[in-house]
Amino acid sequence: MSIQTWTFVLVGTTFALYVSLAFLAKARSTKDFYVAGGHVSPLANGMATAADWMSAASFLSMAGLISAKGYDGSVYLMGWTGGYVLLALLLAPYLRKFGKFTVPDFVGDRYDSQAARITAVFCAIFVSFTYVAGQMRGVGIVFSRFLEVDVTTGVMIGMAIVFFYAVLGGMKGITYTQVAQYCVLIFAYMVPAIFLSLLITGHAIPQLGLGASEIGSATPLLDRLDGLHAELGFDAYTERAKSVLDVFCITAALMVGTAGLPHVIVRFYTVPKVRDARRSVGWALVFIAILYTTAPAVAVFARTNLLNTVAGQRYAEMPEWFANWETTGLIAFDDKNADGVIQYVGPHATDATGARVESELTIDPDIMVLANPEIAQLPNWVIALVAAGGLAAALSTAAGLLLVVSSAISHDLLKRALRQGISERAELLAARISAAVAVLVAGWLGVHPPGFVGQVVAFAFGLAASSFFPVIILGIFSKRTNRQGAISGMLTGILFTAAYICWFRFLHPELDNAEHWLFGISPEGIGTIGMVINFAVAILVSRFTPAPPAHVQELIENIRVPQARTPR
Repeated sequence: MSIQTWTFVLVGTTFALYVSLAFLAKARSTKDFYVAGGHVSPLANGMATAADWMSAASFLSMAGLISAKGYDGSVYLMGWTGGYVLLALLLAPYLRKFGKFTVPDFVGDRYDSQAARITAVFCAIFVSFTYVAGQMRGVGIVFSRFLEVDVTTGVMIGMAIVFFYAVLGGMKGITYTQVAQYCVLIFAYMVPAIFLSLLITGHAIPQLGLGASEIGSATPLLDRLDGLHAELGFDAYTERAKSVLDVFCITAALMVGTAGLPHVIVRFYTVPKVRDARRSVGWALVFIAILYTTAPAVAVFARTNLLNTVAGQRYAEMPEWFANWETTGLIAFDDKNADGVIQYVGPHATDATGARVESELTIDPDIMVLANPEIAQLPNWVIALVAAGGLAAALSTAAGLLLVVSSAISHDLLKRALRQGISERAELLAARISAAVAVLVAGWLGVHPPGFVGQVVAFAFGLAASSFFPVIILGIFSKRTNRQGAISGMLTGILFTAAYICWFRFLHPELDNAEHWLFGISPEGIGTIGMVINFAVAILVSRFTPAPPAHVQELIENIRVPQARTPR
């Protein structure tokens, strides 16, 4: 069968599975809609959390970033993984013990303030929509290539699927759908990785293949890739170009952003006990590690295959995969010297006379994982499987994010602030309407994304780091932090971070370089500075305003003290 036929079969089968699970697990109460009734097992919740968090950025963009940037791309790997350690140690059990549905719920009750709750609602919506823009772009990329439709049509198809199981099933439907999506995405990621490792190095385990030599060569694969880079005028693949401070700030922003993401935090309310919340994080780490330890190997295999296949080859003799991806606009060849040969070179490339040589090929990093099986000429069913996995990763996270937006509007804003006497039936209806509107907004953002997938997601993590992480940490471990400190900290942190990102990426892109950045910190890493500002403002304002009332301080003490065991 052709690639397109295989894609229709596999994508259609997985979509039917997702819709069936959503229908069978239809939410019948607000507790079902928000936290799946609180009865999900730690194993299932860990798998659902992994799928919820391993978005299109993890599946599609992370290996692409490492492939394109080499060593510098590894900051995404370290940051996104390290954040789960913070979750397990600092947040998961305490938030589950608090027992509220959402992060704004925690903020509103902990700081005894409707203003703090509403501030957290708008932060949650802002972060979630920034994040979901990247997921919808990933959906559009997959559909545009494998179903041979334009990106806009691809996003619309993705919207329809998410609309069904997010609006109908709520968190209960999403949870069991995400368990299935994790199985699909991890199988789709590992199968081509194992194929490629065997073809290139002879090792069945990709992690071992990364440190091995190519078949028929005594040169380690990474050394050979460094040599290819040098020949073509690129910086060495294993060489660091970013400053130490920028690497630290990006890694820290991604770590604390992970620990502050509302769609991940809400997962700890879906399990029965506080102990189960910590177990869920442990299982999630195991499931995430399978993909994350494989990603560097996939990146190296993809980069090696690309350079061997493209650089210095005649355009007229390129294989079919090149023309297929050209039609999406994500690969572009501009024959500047009209010789018909593809010059894919780096900024240091020169010709025999020493004159500068310009690159004629533009490649979007987001396509590397999807195009890799085609470049390596793997079986058609493997290529289609990767498409199904990419869609599973993007749609699982998009559904979780849209549910955060829905619950923030219906539960935190409507029921807890504007109409406190609303019935459960009316609240559930409001939640579904909010989810439907959120799907439409997410679709628009997918058609008009503010950047490539990994970049947009990094912005969302920075915004989460600068808004939610400090207010949650101080809410658990500082009895002196009050409502005035929390509100001022959240607002200054997120406004500073958003303004910095917008200034360099959208208003003045010509200034977007280390020479003009604050202390040489890129927009992807500025969330760390926003977080520091949030902490400083919250602590300072709290010291100069009245302490929280006694019942709030007692509440904090109860969250932090372990529950006593019941005597037998």
